[in-house]
Amino acid sequence: MKWIIELYRSPMAKKAVMALTGVILFGFVLSHMTGNLKVFQGPEKINAYAEGLRELGKPILGHGELLWILRFGLLAAVGLHMLSAWQLTQLNRKARPVSYAKRKPQTATYASRTMRYGGVIILFFVIYHLLHLTVGNVHVDFKHGDVYHNLVTAFQNPLIAGFYILAVTALGFHLYHGLWSMFQSLGWSGPRLNAFRRQFAIAFAVIVTLGFVSVPLAILSGLIS
Repeated sequence: MKWIIELYRSPMAKKAVMALTGVILFGFVLSHMTGNLKVFQGPEKINAYAEGLRELGKPILGHGELLWILRFGLLAAVGLHMLSAWQLTQLNRKARPVSYAKRKPQTATYASRTMRYGGVIILFFVIYHLLHLTVGNVHVDFKHGDVYHNLVTAFQNPLIAGFYILAVTALGFHLYHGLWSMFQSLGWSGPRLNAFRRQFAIAFAVIVTLGFVSVPLAILSGLIS
């Protein structure tokens, strides 16, 4: 364990942890967005999909056990991702204790400059989202096993739908900059690859954002009821 701790202290190791946990989180976000779109197919489809997730791991594991193991694994990935990001920020500050007299972020994008604030919004959103649509503690009309009902009754409230859209938009910026940085951390950079990874990061962020946002917008407009 000692050599692992010593290795993790290096900036490159922290960047590698951020990249690897990022891959896990990007995969989860994409699969979660795809699953949410089943609401457009009606209550039977999305409720069956949700029940299928709870049946994963049977008969070795009980009902919903593997799903909770995966959730805790994702939370661990989020924790490592945030810890590595914070530690890298501290290392950068120590390397340059005196701030620039005049900062000109010529190469920085809006997404990169708001990465920290977007991360905070996403963190609060994840906590609320779990309590709201997974556990049901803060849902006024939560029904266990009825995902369609829980989504519709939740997003019929404009305030909840608006907060969801804001958080998902922040997630989109986070995904864009995260993918761009992840490729660079893994060494996938260069004149020929930069254009591709930028286009890929933009496409991934836009698709995921529109996919998530489409659900509350459809419910608010009455397309789904």
